[in-house]
Amino acid sequence: MRILIVEDEPHLGAAVQERVRQAGHTVDWFTTLEDARAALAAVQYDVLLLDLGLPDGSGRTLLREIRQTPSPLAVLITTAEDQVSDRIAGLSEGADDYLAKPYDLDELVARITAVGRRYRPLVDNRLKVGDIEIDLERSRLTRDGQAIDLTAREWALVELLARRPGAICSRERIEDALYNLEEEIGSNTIEVFVSRVRKKLGADIIRTVRGRGYCLEQPASA
Repeated sequence: MRILIVEDEPHLGAAVQERVRQAGHTVDWFTTLEDARAALAAVQYDVLLLDLGLPDGSGRTLLREIRQTPSPLAVLITTAEDQVSDRIAGLSEGADDYLAKPYDLDELVARITAVGRRYRPLVDNRLKVGDIEIDLERSRLTRDGQAIDLTAREWALVELLARRPGAICSRERIEDALYNLEEEIGSNTIEVFVSRVRKKLGADIIRTVRGRGYCLEQPASA
């Protein structure tokens, strides 16, 4: 998933960014509402980790702005405001979850998965493509019961396509899923990752739709 962190505490922000990346997500981290708004305007995120006490205002302001739009963004508030009344206020304003500081980073990752799932309903958590089984719930991929190892970005590509099998996913959407705003993307980077996945899973598992993007589909029968 593509995650936006809005947190002005440097040490905590860096720790959260690193842990969430380790969990296989693409992460952007900003410390102000102004930068967060600019990022939200430029990128399609799946989950927002939102601190409330920020240098240029309250995170609740941004939360209200988001909920006034049809955006499917999941929002998880992370804050030192841990009174019951604070939690009720945050949830009432549209937050999907609320985690008080200090918090365990592993618990944070679990909650990201939980709130992200609410906005990404699946017909089935397990998808069969030929002899490949894609388990989206456990982030596992197997062939005839044997696990196939993918890098974080290879998995992000497979997951993105598997959530809408047969639907065309644009190159731009794939770039959003695989790279954060600080990284430069080469002209053939997506093609390289598609090639790597095809080598591991089979040449027919991802179809190129010229000029439009890529899609995951059932390989043709022999």
